[in-house]
Amino acid sequence: MSNTLTTAPLPALLDRLFAQAAATTSPALASMPREERERLMLSKTGYLEFYSRLKDLWLPVSRDTGTLLYMLARSTRARAIVEFGTSFGISTLHLAAALRDNGGGRLVTSEFEPSKVARAREHLREAGLLDLVEVREGDALQTLAAGLPESVDLLLLDGAKALYPEVLALLEARLRPGALVVADNADHSPEYMAYVRAPANGYLSIPFAGDVELSMRLGG
Repeated sequence: MSNTLTTAPLPALLDRLFAQAAATTSPALASMPREERERLMLSKTGYLEFYSRLKDLWLPVSRDTGTLLYMLARSTRARAIVEFGTSFGISTLHLAAALRDNGGGRLVTSEFEPSKVARAREHLREAGLLDLVEVREGDALQTLAAGLPESVDLLLLDGAKALYPEVLALLEARLRPGALVVADNADHSPEYMAYVRAPANGYLSIPFAGDVELSMRLGG
């Protein structure tokens, strides 16, 4: 069985990207008062300002979460994946590797910061995975509002935490029964957590690996 995740050139590329991510700092974030940081992070109107200030930060998933994404996409034989929050493309690489090993598919990912979009595309090209990925530039509330696969197997939420409920609402009708929703750092979105954990809303949801909320869409 092929495993793109552990076959050159991807392991060396991911090692380099994780090292760069760990070494990058943000003076803008360091100088921001904690109260303002928390306010902007939870704001449904200030998220563009907040993440524009953090444009130099990588904000990646952890190595374990990256591996988890690959495993989930492989084990469910995902062919249609949507990602909210590309950043520099570390999570995107893991998901695209799973698509390659599943025999192909389509990953639609959205990122509003142009410099991150360009870098993510470079990394995907270096990995030989760009043909599987459509990187959409702009606010996800617009970029993910149309032109998506009719049936989505896996959704990754890793952008502005305050928008997790809104992005889920955009995709919900497309989530097939059994589809997985992975929300990174979902504890910063109490509204989202309450929604997916309420049985009446049609999900089975558990916290996973300390910083992830893993949910499955129920249905016939």
